[in-house]
Amino acid sequence: MADDQHEEVSKKVSAEEEIRRGITVMRRVVQGRSRGIILDVYWNNQGQLIEPNGHTLTSFIGALVRNEIPITCDDWRNKELNESKEKIWSEIKRCFNIEEERRGFCMKLAGKLLRGFQTFLSSKFLKDADGNFVDAELPKKYESLISAEEWEAFKSKRQDPVFQRISATNRERASSPAYPYRKGRVGYGRLEQSMLQKEESSETSLPAHVLWKEARVGKSGVPQEEVLHVYQKCEELSQSLSPDDTKGILSRALDVPEYSGRVRGKGFGVTPTSLSIKKGKAPSNRELHARLEAMQAELDALRREREASASTVYRDASDKNSINCTFQPNIPEGISHCQLYLSSPYYRMVGKGKVHNVSGVLLHTRELPAGCLKVSVDIAVEPNAALPYPSDDSDATTVHEAVGSFVAWPTNLICVGYETPTKSKSKDNAIPRHTESTVSRKELQENEVSNASAQQKKEVSNASARVKTSGAKKTVARKKTTTKYRSCLRTFLEMTDIPTGGVRTLHMEVGIFGFDYDQMIGNEDFMQVFSHEEIGVNVVNTYIRFLYDKLMRPNGLDVSFRFLAPATVNLVLILNRPDTVTEYVLRILMDNKDAEKLFFIPFNTGGHWLLLAINPIREIVYYLDSLGNDWTTYPDMKVLIDTVLQAFRAQRVIQTSRRGANSITWIKVACPQQRNQIDCGYFMLRFMRDTLALGQLKIPTDYFEEFKCAFYTKDQVDEIKEEWCQFMLELNVCS
Repeated sequence: MADDQHEEVSKKVSAEEEIRRGITVMRRVVQGRSRGIILDVYWNNQGQLIEPNGHTLTSFIGALVRNEIPITCDDWRNKELNESKEKIWSEIKRCFNIEEERRGFCMKLAGKLLRGFQTFLSSKFLKDADGNFVDAELPKKYESLISAEEWEAFKSKRQDPVFQRISATNRERASSPAYPYRKGRVGYGRLEQSMLQKEESSETSLPAHVLWKEARVGKSGVPQEEVLHVYQKCEELSQSLSPDDTKGILSRALDVPEYSGRVRGKGFGVTPTSLSIKKGKAPSNRELHARLEAMQAELDALRREREASASTVYRDASDKNSINCTFQPNIPEGISHCQLYLSSPYYRMVGKGKVHNVSGVLLHTRELPAGCLKVSVDIAVEPNAALPYPSDDSDATTVHEAVGSFVAWPTNLICVGYETPTKSKSKDNAIPRHTESTVSRKELQENEVSNASAQQKKEVSNASARVKTSGAKKTVARKKTTTKYRSCLRTFLEMTDIPTGGVRTLHMEVGIFGFDYDQMIGNEDFMQVFSHEEIGVNVVNTYIRFLYDKLMRPNGLDVSFRFLAPATVNLVLILNRPDTVTEYVLRILMDNKDAEKLFFIPFNTGGHWLLLAINPIREIVYYLDSLGNDWTTYPDMKVLIDTVLQAFRAQRVIQTSRRGANSITWIKVACPQQRNQIDCGYFMLRFMRDTLALGQLKIPTDYFEEFKCAFYTKDQVDEIKEEWCQFMLELNVCS
């Protein structure tokens, strides 16, 4: 009996001596207020309290709660506490320079501190070492804060069976955490602040899984293997999940549910709302109707704009065999050569033929649709393009199937003025028939090329030096570009089987695109250059080999620049086979991870060429678009490039201090702008040529001073054609 009494007294004494420090009353803050000192407080961009004075405000709120709120409070939302809450907020504003909008945060923090104080009292004074209840007296230390009646009521509630059951469940859950928090009283907000300051980072926040890992690193400075495993899984998930995914990456990696109102790994004060993580909500019928009306209005406006632009004068920068015509809403009477266009999904030429603007003309014994004229299709430029009005009689639905027949075509999509290119009959290009019998084709080709190639070769191979000596300013007079290589190549081409369906191959070595293969090139590709049509991927690839052979390797630029294959990296493949594109781009980047390089991606959107120039080490993407669009026009492209760069960052042996997708910088370059619907491919090729000529890994936002201009002239576009044709002649593609 005596032993029991002694044990009970010992427990009471130890409980009294458990905390030797006095009650926190924050006298320094109150005394400062008396002297007119109001403390400033600071918040991160996620609404969390940080230093300086973050810890001081938290302690001050805790002192106010212990003085104003009874420990028997079970529901912080009880309206009876409103008066006490108002007093707490009033005292906070008197001592701290804080905005009214922060009241919600402070009140939530006060509720959290009250629950923490209740837990502290229960654990320290009402439980023994084994967690059993102890009927302790009111600690003298807290007699100024807690009345005897309040203490007895508090003990009674803690002995309630319902409370005991909930407490046991929570205690068991918290007793042996798999990944214990090891930063003491330092919350996630201040931990994030210290990490950013230590790294001298310009970022304003860090990913949740990065904070989560750091919060579980103890004094040894080495995280546990289990923690690293979760972190690595988060890194992998961050490359595949959408940023708008409502379930956090960390929750997926831990395979635990995400509780409502919290963001795992971010700490107190951060909610899905503050991070703008909104769960999907089905729109109402009224909202859907409004959206449809807005979309229809936008489509109508675009249609009117397209129709208006189709009626304007359209002249491109081309040679005498190029498109040089006028869109005319009123087609001349009679039969005229024409080009056939489509306006959806973008304006482009799909065929060539003749328009029959004859009074009373019928189409297969039927009247023509309103706003249309009868045309005969001679050439299919885009064979698989759908006819605007399919032919019922011939079952033709595409331009290719309509070749040789008559179809109806909208008047505003007919371009009059086209003449079918024929073999040049000028003296300079004419070839006497007896030449073929006395001189071999190869000898004739070599003779023609040698007369004019020396100076052109010198200009191409020394492009960089020429730029430095002449300045290449837009105000400098430029020598007019000739058409001698195009004429020569065209002459030899007509002496081969290429015009009748023959093809040639050019070997593309592994150093160009990261794999070797034989590039096929046929008559359609040559005609794109000769007739100034939209160039395809075959022309682009072969010009890239020209840049590789003539500019990169001779000048040692292959250690600083690389190309990625446009046939593998384009919008169509990104939409249909994103994994294939990601794997290819990441492999090329990882093969060149040890040195800073600029990677060119000639990117085709399905009808338009633009250039992406990527510096993966610095995580910079230069975006050059001759139509003036920005990367938001192609969100799938941006998501894939960002994903690849994140994966590249994660797989590099040398870890960088910049974390998160927001460290990737996209720069829209104010590059020369095209003035027609055809030149995008030539402009894109010149962008690469200009960059290689200067040998710079950084592309200025307002483009290179040496090549700065509003648009490339006809001569500058023709220069690309001449270089391509000369290169084809040197490679003997006509042999």
